[in-house]
Amino acid sequence: MTEQQNNPLHGIKLEQIVTALVDHYGWPELARRIDINCFKTDPSVKSSLKFLRRTPWAREKTEALFIATKLQTDLSTVPPGTTSVPRS
Repeated sequence: MTEQQNNPLHGIKLEQIVTALVDHYGWPELARRIDINCFKTDPSVKSSLKFLRRTPWAREKTEALFIATKLQTDLSTVPPGTTSVPRS
């Protein structure tokens, strides 16, 4: 149980990750950041999920970008002068 508490992706589905990244970056920027065809050529959430579920290295890159984006977004919402990120 403690392993999952420290996992930033615990409880987040791959579909939620892809959707959040597309909402944040859009397909063209997502394809630029992670150079895989499912993000470049006729992209869709469905085709991306199919590819990412079969391709561990691509899934790892996608999850890492999601974590970095979430961390960056969380840090940008910290009020000036605050030393810690509020826990959700």
